[in-house]
Amino acid sequence: MSHPTVPVTEIAHASRARRIHPKFVSVNGLRIRYAETISSSERTILLTSPWPESIYAYAPIWSDLARDARLVAVDLPGFGRSERRSDLVSARAMGGFLVRLIERLGLCHPHLVGPDVGTSAGLFAAAQCRGLLASITIDGGGAFVPLDLGSPLSRSSSGPDLQASSRTDSPAIVDTALETIAGYEVPPAIRQDYLASYGGDRFVESMRYVRKYSGDLAVLAPLLGEIETPVQIIAGCHDGAVPIAYAQYLYERLPRRRLELVRAGHFVWEEAPRAYAALVRDWTSGGCREV
Repeated sequence: MSHPTVPVTEIAHASRARRIHPKFVSVNGLRIRYAETISSSERTILLTSPWPESIYAYAPIWSDLARDARLVAVDLPGFGRSERRSDLVSARAMGGFLVRLIERLGLCHPHLVGPDVGTSAGLFAAAQCRGLLASITIDGGGAFVPLDLGSPLSRSSSGPDLQASSRTDSPAIVDTALETIAGYEVPPAIRQDYLASYGGDRFVESMRYVRKYSGDLAVLAPLLGEIETPVQIIAGCHDGAVPIAYAQYLYERLPRRRLELVRAGHFVWEEAPRAYAALVRDWTSGGCREV
């Protein structure tokens, strides 16, 4: 596979955590947790929570992005503190849910920021409803099959049957994931939110979403070349969970795209918040129209 020549964005560490005020809304019969800012800006950025985190993952970049845009962050069904439903445990179905969420919240042509589990869901939403999104910012996510994810995601996407997974393993798995975030100490209150978000059987059930990637991505692959929405792919050069090859795969197949590599690991938005926020702000304020 050929490799595009792309710039490497320098990392700028920041430990700032801004306040996010969550609330709930009913969407298609589900209780969904979200947070928003009040802004006079015509530009709206919709952020979907990464896994195994929640909307609080965006605390380090919240104030930077809110300076000149309206922000709406949401825990997707089955992730964070939002309710789950079995018919939404797939990227393809989650793409359809994003369409309904945008309509329910009255968002007009938002810019979607959906790294991690939001990657394939965001691409499905763009493929299903052209003109819905002004742009998309994602990472490599699970972009193609066969999956070759690193620890701790490898255990979630394959391996023993879910029935064999112990519920008591969830806090340890979440903690292991958070320990990979270099240079950022997750505030205790946010860490507790992550642990509560995947307590009981919620982490095991969230694994079902990733385990359906194989079928979902086979459906998504032929649709990539038809997606007209501009897509920015931000990937960490040192991502030990999702290989850069996934980001490169999307770069080579999407017609309108930009690939940015940041010297960081998987959780770029927390490990390199200033770099991540700068890329999103530049992209959503006009950069997306240049591709």
